[in-house]
Amino acid sequence: MASAAAAAQCFSSYSSFPGTWALRQRGGDRVLQLSSRRSFCVSAAADGFDNQNREYVIVGGGNAAGYAARTFVQHGMADGRLCIVSKEPVPPYERPALTKGYLFPPEKKPARLPGFHTCVGSGGQRQTAEWYKENGIEVLYWDPVVAFDGKTQTLKTSSGKILKYGSLIISTGCEASRLPEKIGGKLPGVHYIRDVADADSLVSSLGSAKKVLVIGGGYIGMEVAAAACGWNLDTTIVFPEDHIMPRLFTPSLAKKYEDLYQQNGVKFIKGALIDKLEAGSDGRVSSAVLKDGSVVEADTVIVGIGAKPVVGPFEAVGVNPEVGGIEVDSLFRTSVPGIFAIGDVAAFPLKMYNRIARVEHVDHARKSAHHCVETLLTSQTKAYDYLPYFYSRVFEYEGSSRKVWWQFYGDNVGETVEVGNFDPKIATFWIDSDSRLKGIFLESGTSEEFSLLPQLAKSQPIVDKSKLQAAASVEDALEIARSSLQSAALV
Repeated sequence: MASAAAAAQCFSSYSSFPGTWALRQRGGDRVLQLSSRRSFCVSAAADGFDNQNREYVIVGGGNAAGYAARTFVQHGMADGRLCIVSKEPVPPYERPALTKGYLFPPEKKPARLPGFHTCVGSGGQRQTAEWYKENGIEVLYWDPVVAFDGKTQTLKTSSGKILKYGSLIISTGCEASRLPEKIGGKLPGVHYIRDVADADSLVSSLGSAKKVLVIGGGYIGMEVAAAACGWNLDTTIVFPEDHIMPRLFTPSLAKKYEDLYQQNGVKFIKGALIDKLEAGSDGRVSSAVLKDGSVVEADTVIVGIGAKPVVGPFEAVGVNPEVGGIEVDSLFRTSVPGIFAIGDVAAFPLKMYNRIARVEHVDHARKSAHHCVETLLTSQTKAYDYLPYFYSRVFEYEGSSRKVWWQFYGDNVGETVEVGNFDPKIATFWIDSDSRLKGIFLESGTSEEFSLLPQLAKSQPIVDKSKLQAAASVEDALEIARSSLQSAALV
């Protein structure tokens, strides 16, 4: 077994000759089989490696890692075998809370850890640090992996630890896209949200803020702006598109939500780009200059302009050039035997739409983690068949006059039919040229209505567009869609 010095030498070689390393990896022998990995882990002693649990190693401490850990425990394969290496100082948690309940003002019952550790978001157990200890899972906190060598099956962390693995699961997620430092992207008062530390910093700023500027009209922008309303702050959203949520919302649907935000005091600046952020005399951000020369005053800025997958230092495993992320098959296996990728960082076959996709959503993080570990620990060969799902919940703080909760399933392609007047319900149906229902959006549905959406999107029944257009209410439209589903089942 390699010594720490030898492993360190491997990292030095990898840094100097990445192309050679990749060739050696792809042409190397398959990693140790399951029985071999077990004996290798059990016999580990004072051999220079810094992790005790070596049979399975998860790199990354986000949502997917927490759900993967749960599946290992359910199979009785975690105790003394599983190690999680995380850049965060706390165990995995339900990340969506950071742009929702975590940002509520102190008097409006904000979410705080340990309240939303995984897996409470799906109704599961709250997996605190004690849970990981009780289940024999080794967690290395605040120490991200900075290099790896597939030939020796070793990892190196930022603190210099050398770790050994039998099977490796890459769960590194995404990082926030940032504005360049030269235009003010790192000024005090400029915030990005990916972890609890980011959210804590933003909450601190909101407590003394007077004017908030949100850059970006997508998920992050809309959820943060809604939270800022709970602080009664002067809030402006600026984005380059014609309407909010352009990747999902139709112009008509977007208009309904924009009106609601404006009723809560939010101002929109559409079709605009940031030229630079400027600092005041105290060095803190004080304004944003737009490309047209106009100036927006702000003492707190939140940037929500997207995210990019964290593929480093695993680029040699295989990165998809179109969607980014580490390419995997339908069982989350990479091109390198014994190495898997899950969650936001995985570029996987989206079976029902016959394309490669990378999905940045907690639902996929949970399900991909479970599917991957089932593949690793059992004889499962069933392909991952994911149905795209997105949701948002905002204005849920105490005292809010209107709570918003929408869900979307499927694919937003084809013609659309919108039903309802947003008081509070509204639904949008996407129908292709063959009259098949491809996607469905619903605001403020009942639990029964929401449960119907994935059935419709998965089955893609043929629907009568004219009947949907003539529906007198959202309830009627959903019943028409339900009838189409039942008719398809009889064929």
